[in-house]
Amino acid sequence: MTDDASEPHRAHSEDPNAEVQYHLEVGPDDVADRVLLPGNPERIEKVVACWDDHAEVAHHREYRTATGSFEGTPISVTSTGIGSPSAAIAVEELARVGCDTFVRVGSCGAIQPGVSVGDLVITTGAVRQEGTSDEYVREDYPAVADYEVVSALVAAAERLGYDYHTGLTASTDSFYAGQGRSGLDGFEAAGSETLVEELQAVNVTNVEMEASAILTLANVYGLRAGAVCTVYADRDGGEFSVTGESRAAETASLAIHLLRRMDERKAEAGVDRWHAGLSIE
Repeated sequence: MTDDASEPHRAHSEDPNAEVQYHLEVGPDDVADRVLLPGNPERIEKVVACWDDHAEVAHHREYRTATGSFEGTPISVTSTGIGSPSAAIAVEELARVGCDTFVRVGSCGAIQPGVSVGDLVITTGAVRQEGTSDEYVREDYPAVADYEVVSALVAAAERLGYDYHTGLTASTDSFYAGQGRSGLDGFEAAGSETLVEELQAVNVTNVEMEASAILTLANVYGLRAGAVCTVYADRDGGEFSVTGESRAAETASLAIHLLRRMDERKAEAGVDRWHAGLSIE
């Protein structure tokens, strides 16, 4: 595996057509078509722990990338750091070297009753409460998860027996004010005291910081994307615990494998999209 402290950085360029990408320092031969996107670089170890094999191929800034296989399916993982600006860079540069499917693997705060710490939330669409996607499209453009990715994530969670929920996700630019938390010395941003209640009232399930930008960029570029997050914070019940990271990682990895099988079945059937009449059993 590459040791970032001892290995020299690979030659790179700001040219969008360059093979080795400027921030991620990966080229077309370094990554699989389907990529998991955790935020924390340290989460890479938890992701690859359930794979058949892996090797780290790049580590530059917050972007750490490994490639391997899961149940024989080629798969990669790239950490994005915190927030939508850095996540968008990851999607941009991975897409430029040929990646076409992205699954965010993260943590979140749940805001609906009945969603507990340790549960998984599979995103079906996202509230674009972050500014990065605004740089790409008008504010009323929807951030929607690809239905094939959602279907694969649901199937994976079912097979693994993990408690999960599907629903809308709110993605914010701030962990504190943007998610209705108090700032330093009890500072309250305008509207923060009612933010969570307003999101609850319109049936938003959870809050995090990257999904809507990832989904928006994927739709703009005609790619597939989805998200699965482990609940760390139960904002409705007032409970917090860092638990269940490996569940999201395993679910996402299995979903990538199922997506490959779904793509193969589509090709056999001569259709472009997955539908209920097909089977991968």
